[in-house]
Amino acid sequence: MTVYERLLPLGSEEYRNFQSKLVPNIPKETILGVRTPDMRKVAKEIKGTEEAKKFLKELPHKYYEENLVHFFLIAMIKDFDECVEAVELFLPYVDCWPVCDQSSPKIFAKNHDKLLPYIRKWMSSDHVYTIRFGIRMLMNEFLGDDFKPEYLEWVAAVKNDDYYVKMMVAWYFATALAKKYDESVVYIEEQRLEAWTHKKAIQKAAESFRVSDEHKEYLKSFR
Repeated sequence: MTVYERLLPLGSEEYRNFQSKLVPNIPKETILGVRTPDMRKVAKEIKGTEEAKKFLKELPHKYYEENLVHFFLIAMIKDFDECVEAVELFLPYVDCWPVCDQSSPKIFAKNHDKLLPYIRKWMSSDHVYTIRFGIRMLMNEFLGDDFKPEYLEWVAAVKNDDYYVKMMVAWYFATALAKKYDESVVYIEEQRLEAWTHKKAIQKAAESFRVSDEHKEYLKSFR
């Protein structure tokens, strides 16, 4: 049984219609209407099988849900080198934000030193969702104990007019304002971000429960 054959009976027209509104940049006919928990279940069922190994090499996929299952499978790979090789093979085929954002390989958390050069490489790509994935990995993995102020500059230096890249930059800075306020607020005070991204970062920070009311009011003064 193929991944498509596993997914097909799990879809619904109602959810397909809903999902197509969230990802208007891909054709509706490539969406089956399968919910995320069901896709994760499919990925877990075939993890480590010959079917999964074959599926990970069959690129590009036709359906949106196949791409999601693909990334869910990658996220479960326990060897860093194997995982990052699979990520690099797949990223050029990522064509929408949910596929880009749904999966976070667990092995990355234990290999920050090896991961960082890949993040820089992804962020310098010409491919929208590769850039977005790189920034998201920097946000997920390096706003904690391994944070360095220079990472803020890496993100601020990203120049791309695509909405999904600019939104990711804003999301990164909103998260940084919640976790590393003193270092990141300078970028708002000195308006180092592009105007749209600057305003969106403030908006997202103001909506965050992780940013204090005092900080929210201060940030709003720079809108």
